[in-house]
Amino acid sequence: MMFEFLQYLPDVFTPWNFMILVLGTVGGLILGATPGLSPTMAVALLIPFTFHMEPATGLILLGAAYTATVAGGAVSAILLSIPGAPANIATTLDGHPLAKSGKATAALHYCFLSSFVGGVLGVLVLIFFTPTLSRWALGFGPSHLFWVATLGVTVIGSLGSGSVIKGLFAGFVGLWISTIGYDPVLGVERFVVTDHLAGGINIIAALVGLFAIPQVLSMLAPDKMPGAVKKFALESQSLLASVRDTLLAWKALVIGSLVGVIVGLIPGAGGQIAGLVAYDQTKKLSRNPEKFGKGEPAGVMSAESANNAMVGPSLVPLLTLSVPGSPTAAVLLGGLLIHGLFPGPALFTEHAPIVWTFIDSLLVGQLLMCVFGLAISRYSRFVMDVPEFYMAAAITILAVFGTYSVQNSFSDVFVMMALGVGMYFASKLGFSPSPVVLGIILGPIAESNFVQGELIASVGEGVLPYFFGGALNIVLVTFCVGSIGYSIYSEYRGKQQKKPGDDTPSAQGCTEEGAKL
Repeated sequence: MMFEFLQYLPDVFTPWNFMILVLGTVGGLILGATPGLSPTMAVALLIPFTFHMEPATGLILLGAAYTATVAGGAVSAILLSIPGAPANIATTLDGHPLAKSGKATAALHYCFLSSFVGGVLGVLVLIFFTPTLSRWALGFGPSHLFWVATLGVTVIGSLGSGSVIKGLFAGFVGLWISTIGYDPVLGVERFVVTDHLAGGINIIAALVGLFAIPQVLSMLAPDKMPGAVKKFALESQSLLASVRDTLLAWKALVIGSLVGVIVGLIPGAGGQIAGLVAYDQTKKLSRNPEKFGKGEPAGVMSAESANNAMVGPSLVPLLTLSVPGSPTAAVLLGGLLIHGLFPGPALFTEHAPIVWTFIDSLLVGQLLMCVFGLAISRYSRFVMDVPEFYMAAAITILAVFGTYSVQNSFSDVFVMMALGVGMYFASKLGFSPSPVVLGIILGPIAESNFVQGELIASVGEGVLPYFFGGALNIVLVTFCVGSIGYSIYSEYRGKQQKKPGDDTPSAQGCTEEGAKL
């Protein structure tokens, strides 16, 4: 079984299958770069088109869209500071500062090269270690998922704002926002002050509002009206130089890829946790953490390698246990069932040609995603050259369209606008949208798994032994405590060692960071 995938690799290159793979990759990049159109939505929209396709061909289309949309979301994250999907939140932290310093092309190069590295590693893990890792993934219960979500919450303090206190406060605001709506267990209303909030806060509405609207309002400031010009010079970096910088920052790629693989195997975690945890760990292990958030290429590489390395492993529990490893994998499960493919150990024996052709297409799709992504990188200067007044209008249209299209609800648009305006004024006080969004994403995961764990513990060994007992729980709790302690220590050390020149944006490549990380 280990090298069986090579037998079916030629099937990917049949004219029809390869054309579908190319179309899915290009379309995924475009959809991913559109704020609000997440990988989950992209795959869901494409499922009806697979009804009359051969099972392998239909899965190739869905897999290509999944892979490319995750990477494509970094385009708007870097150029506009608006993540195309939750998985690209961490990319904005250093990607947009790089673009503002004139290195938009280089930032996109780093993005697609690191996405390729992480994505290939993730698919290879899917190919070679599926049986072993599926049993490991099955061992994750509600208590473990609660601590995984809590570990993501501990990252909040070091995201964006430069202050652990501000980061934690913003994160707690996000956690509170995630409770708005109906209680998932008891069904009671919580903080529903208007009918627009009856359905809770949709994550896409929050993501677009918190990132896009503050950008629009900043662009519409008096000094940015028609006639205002951008105050940075665009620089062009060769692809060869970007490849060299990426290879020199190999430690960031290793950290991001490993985190992505591990998080992808955990059912329900998702790429947003992978990217943020990888970014946080890369920053903590760097000898120059003060450069992160100011245009550090290693930050882009770790985040993008992580959220793409997550793609392959997220399919391990799906294909073997019918347990999706991410929201998009859950939609893919529907695509499998539509074609009469029922996940389980027998899937690789009874439908081997279909499954291995699909997995091989993911491997080839990573290469196509990298090639097409690098090809569009050279045109980033046209986006950066657009006057900000016109860019604000375009972003507003995309924000409204992306938010409304999720649930066809104007309530989501109103919520998006309200959160965006609030975030604009909060940003004037030094708060960042990243911790707020992270709190909104992780809140339901932590709450639902805690409630489930509490119910299980109440008829068993008790709450404390259930959540704090066992080797895996102890390891996760240790990571949580260590993450909080290290964030506080890093901020204290940074204040003690801060020098007058430390606040200048990083304009260097990855040569120094790759050597010192």
